Amino acid sequence: MDDLDDLHDMDHRIVAALRACGTDPRVAGAARALSWAGEHAALWLAAGLAGAAVDRGRRGAWLRGTALTAGAHLVSMGVKRVVRRPRPAHVDPLVRTAGRHSFPSSHATSSAAAAVAFGALGVRAVPPLAAAVCVSRLVVGVHYPSDVAAGAALGALTARLGARWMTGGTPRD
Repeated sequence: MDDLDDLHDMDHRIVAALRACGTDPRVAGAARALSWAGEHAALWLAAGLAGAAVDRGRRGAWLRGTALTAGAHLVSMGVKRVVRRPRPAHVDPLVRTAGRHSFPSSHATSSAAAAVAFGALGVRAVPPLAAAVCVSRLVVGVHYPSDVAAGAALGALTARLGARWMTGGTPRD
């Protein structure tokens, strides 16, 4: 078995194990709620706009962080259309999805981008909530761990590249 086969096998085993956690109604309910809130980056866009409304002194930084989060989400959707990896078929999903493709996880991309962008503004609650959204995609059975890891890396990188611009500087070269 080569390394890609090992990764594929591990991806399948992990998603099956985490999906099994969703047999507990409380876990399933929480995972569904987090997945729903993260759809199309809605949770993070709402948080960024709320931050801009409440924190008037840093309104521009909040809006730029929100734009970075939205941009990261759009990039992930573009990558998804190119890669076209099917969603896990060996588990029954707990939620419906907007599309058929799983790589990268757009929920993870926008969550990691928000964690980096809003974390730079000192919001400590975002990183753990972002991690919970990422795990929820495995528990509801619609992504492989490698989808989530790739999405999180893409989101974090996108937000990190725009961090200087977000905080009032110019975009990174």
